[in-house]
Amino acid sequence: MDLDVAILSRIQFAFTVSFHIIFPSITIGLATLIAIWEGLWLKTHNPYYLQLAKFWIKPFAITFGMGVVSGIVLSYEFGTNFSKFSEITGAILGPLMAYEVLTAFFMEAGFLGVMLFGWQRVGRKLHFFATMTVMIGTWISAFWIIVANSWMQTPAGYKIVNGKFEVSSWMEVIFNPSMPYRLTHMLVASLITATFVVAGISAYYLLKKKNIPFAKKGLSMCMWFALVLTPLQAWIGDMHGLNVHEHQPTKLAAMEGIWPAQEENVPLLLFAMPNMETESNDYQVGIPNLGSLILTHSWDGAVQGLKAVPPEDRPNVPLVFWSFRVMVGIGFGMIGIAALALLLRRKNRLYENKVFLSIVTLFTPMGVIAVLAGWYVVEIGRQPWIVYNLVRTSEIVSPLPAERVLFTLTMFVIIYSLLIGVYLYFMRKLIKKGPPSMEALEQQLIGMKAPGYALAWVKSLTTKEQQANDQTSQAQGNK
Repeated sequence: MDLDVAILSRIQFAFTVSFHIIFPSITIGLATLIAIWEGLWLKTHNPYYLQLAKFWIKPFAITFGMGVVSGIVLSYEFGTNFSKFSEITGAILGPLMAYEVLTAFFMEAGFLGVMLFGWQRVGRKLHFFATMTVMIGTWISAFWIIVANSWMQTPAGYKIVNGKFEVSSWMEVIFNPSMPYRLTHMLVASLITATFVVAGISAYYLLKKKNIPFAKKGLSMCMWFALVLTPLQAWIGDMHGLNVHEHQPTKLAAMEGIWPAQEENVPLLLFAMPNMETESNDYQVGIPNLGSLILTHSWDGAVQGLKAVPPEDRPNVPLVFWSFRVMVGIGFGMIGIAALALLLRRKNRLYENKVFLSIVTLFTPMGVIAVLAGWYVVEIGRQPWIVYNLVRTSEIVSPLPAERVLFTLTMFVIIYSLLIGVYLYFMRKLIKKGPPSMEALEQQLIGMKAPGYALAWVKSLTTKEQQANDQTSQAQGNK
């Protein structure tokens, strides 16, 4: 059997980037939640906010570490598997990647240690500053990565000299047509992902009747967040869809299963099996005109279909079509959960309804699944282009022996399977252990009352030494 090195390289990158995106999709949102809890604790002195922050900082640390380790691999794959890509786009994408390291990564690396280990070594305000800096670092990291990827989707601010891309305007490169929509969509998706992770574990504790006050506080806050974030994400997604309609019509046609070169009165397909051989949909079930209304904000708006471009310029339609529906389906499920939580809250049944708590527990990983599905829509929908309408993916693959790529792909699958197993083992261990007790928090707060742990330690030694001297003097006086 002949092996296609281009297909193998693409599968390898798809596997490694899919593995990697799991972790930033959690840490971006979780860092924000931890910063909110710590800020609320400083403001209100409510110990449950501190308990939430101190518990979730450990899963954050493990997840952050997994994200760093798995992300390093991706940079090397650009050079090893797609060397031509680095050569022709390096003048644009190289600096963008460097900016991410020089800004976000340095911020995170500089203050992560203080955030994780500085609870009793620095003052409260300095620790909160470290937490905020790490949170902002995750946002900035997402900014530069989304800028780079969005430029590949909607390239702007470039000129081509001797077959290579050069910058004509950095402002146009950074703020390319799709970047604002995709950045906002990703940041809110990460917040929703972390929200449902925390809500799911809190619901699990309530079902098991463990850590009840802690779980109630976590679930209540996350359901308020979800009530705001999930409808907001739906609106952002609608704006993003209009942007895709304007700049990437072929991707949009694949998302909605639209085949005619130009179609009006487009139905919203609830179910279909896109058939790339017959260039039609099998078993199609749709709502008339609703597709046009959503995609163009006009009841009979026209949409460009897949037949407007040659077959070789179309993505894998079934994968894009169903990935999009998985993402949207999970999103509407989350909106439904947030609305149900509001109803139960009004009836004072939010913490007792076992059906609701079971559903929330099942939705713990759904944010990650939705993010993965969304990225599949973005990346598979762009194909066969690596830089949309300018450079084909098949043109930039390194001329490697296919057997060697198959070997590295196999090794990645084995090693990453072990890594995810270890990650889930430690996450389960932390969840099973539960949050720190109030007694433990009171003991740990001793150091935080001082400007730093070292000063508190010195004061403690001084006090003990003074007491010992007083006892010695008293003993000598009695003699």
